[in-house]
Amino acid sequence: MSEPILAFDIETIPDTALGSRLWGLEDLSEAEQMEAMLQKRRQDTGGSEFMPIHLHAVLVIGMVLRTDHELKCFSLGARLDSEHERIKRFFSGLDRHKPRLVSWNGNAFDLPVLQYRAFRYAIPAATYWETGDHLPEFRFNHYRSRYHWRHTDLMDVLGGYQSGRNAVRLDEAARLVGLPGKLDLSGSEVLASYLAGERDRIDRYCEVDALTTYLLFLRLERMRGRLAGDRFQAAIREVEAFLVAHPEPHWQEFLAQWDRRFWELPADPA
Repeated sequence: MSEPILAFDIETIPDTALGSRLWGLEDLSEAEQMEAMLQKRRQDTGGSEFMPIHLHAVLVIGMVLRTDHELKCFSLGARLDSEHERIKRFFSGLDRHKPRLVSWNGNAFDLPVLQYRAFRYAIPAATYWETGDHLPEFRFNHYRSRYHWRHTDLMDVLGGYQSGRNAVRLDEAARLVGLPGKLDLSGSEVLASYLAGERDRIDRYCEVDALTTYLLFLRLERMRGRLAGDRFQAAIREVEAFLVAHPEPHWQEFLAQWDRRFWELPADPA
């Protein structure tokens, strides 16, 4: 892999600032505002609490960045003061590295949410919107095309671009190939964890999802013949070395639960 790779995942909460303006919730506490928004959503949908894309605020962006020099896994979350700064850093990272983006369901959720939040704060995102006017290599391979590789939505690709009917959860895809899947939280528990003040816990959860997404990407690249033989095994050993070198409990739990029998593959024929 010569190009930088950025696997990412986001976690969100209802945008109470917008909800308050839309439905006059200013006099309620944050928790009460969120419950009012969820109740309205349940009424509108017949039971679903999943908010429309424009009503999500980004709580954390978990990322794995692989460059020629290193593998980094980190989050833009509790350690930053504002959502504005999280969104700004994400898009400025695209400007700096011009990576290949990798996601799970990013076409339907993560990227539309990030687009709306950048729109909300008027954050420049020139590389993200590039289609070849300034960078010729983006003309036929840019971030926003569903069928280009510059953004690889693994759920889309593995599901044959039929994600609406054949959607597979990240947790289940991970377990299919011996990865731990969800360790501490599930997406449905993020809001309660946020209201309980467990921001670091949510950051860790999002980082694990980002690393899981990166490992699934490596698996896809092997299938496509782009990471054959020793290169695939070297990429896996690099992730193992990262986990060994980081004593934080979520990384050690990931390492302990990762069934490497699924990843010790026979060498490709000469």
